[in-house]
Amino acid sequence: MAAPLTRREFATASLAGLAAVAVGGCANDQTAYLEAVEEMTRPLPTDAKSLELVRYATLAANGHNTQPWRFHIGDGSIGILPDFERRTPAVDPDDHHLFASLGCAAENLSIAARARGMSGEVRFDASQQGSVHVDLRAVPAKETDLFKAIPSRQCSRATYDGKPAPSEAMQRLMAAASSHAVEAVFISDRKQIEEVLSLVIEGNSRQIDDPAFIAELKHWIRFNPDAALATRDGLYSASSGNPTLPSWLGPIMFDVLFRKQPENDKYAEQVRSSAGIVVFVAESNDKAGWFSAGRAYERFALQATVDGLKNAFINQAVEVPELRRELAALLGLGSRRPNLVVRFGHGPHMAKSLRRRVSDVTV
Repeated sequence: MAAPLTRREFATASLAGLAAVAVGGCANDQTAYLEAVEEMTRPLPTDAKSLELVRYATLAANGHNTQPWRFHIGDGSIGILPDFERRTPAVDPDDHHLFASLGCAAENLSIAARARGMSGEVRFDASQQGSVHVDLRAVPAKETDLFKAIPSRQCSRATYDGKPAPSEAMQRLMAAASSHAVEAVFISDRKQIEEVLSLVIEGNSRQIDDPAFIAELKHWIRFNPDAALATRDGLYSASSGNPTLPSWLGPIMFDVLFRKQPENDKYAEQVRSSAGIVVFVAESNDKAGWFSAGRAYERFALQATVDGLKNAFINQAVEVPELRRELAALLGLGSRRPNLVVRFGHGPHMAKSLRRRVSDVTV
């Protein structure tokens, strides 16, 4: 005879049934969402002006898809400014990920500008709260495979196939990741992967135990395409392989189902299915270094896209200060800060996250 359901199991089963009825009872039409994705990722015109370059810049990776940037169109340049109203203080109290996100956007902008006959040289100015200047002087156009990959790049938070990356692809990934004076530490040894995984799981456990972290994460989740379209930011549930739910039901289901052990089990499966892990380490532990780490990561992610590989952040190991120090010791980094931790491998394409319109991010 089966054991009786606990109160939580009963509630979970009841809500799951309710969710099935709710989802089954609505059309859940994603047409408008897919049209927005198509418009957002349309090819860059050959005579692209500054606003079109900004659109390509916004396709960059960024924490929680908060898009913490503002763009200023200048005379012969584009400035990128941090948008501190979009910071995530629970998971990123020192704004490390925010400035890494600016680096990702700057790398996209630089590559796109060069593809359209502009220099795309990048300068980080720490004296103005961390502003960025991208030069648009006329130079011979240089359209690269990395440029072509910008509309397709995405973080794929899924289980991969466990196969190693081809050696030729690994060489290209290493070269891309080790750019902008950033060291990229690649890990493929299974024992060391398990050691990093243990830090990821410990970090994930501590974050899930933190009510502020949970509230912040929940705030940025968009549980259905209509909600994602309304804000054009945040973590669209389908992008991480989760079902879409009505806005009234999604937060309830999150409160009931988002639990430490299932999340840890999910991360363990995902990391073990990956071809490897790469840790990005900047020369300096300051805004300029964090910015450079973001640029190097974005270049790596674009190269991975060119080579048919997926990647995803597993940054829990660097978001908890004590664990970040343990990871630095594990990798022999001395006093240097490990900035970003990323898994990569062969995996499925997921639903893309939206970006805000150019008119909403320019000042």
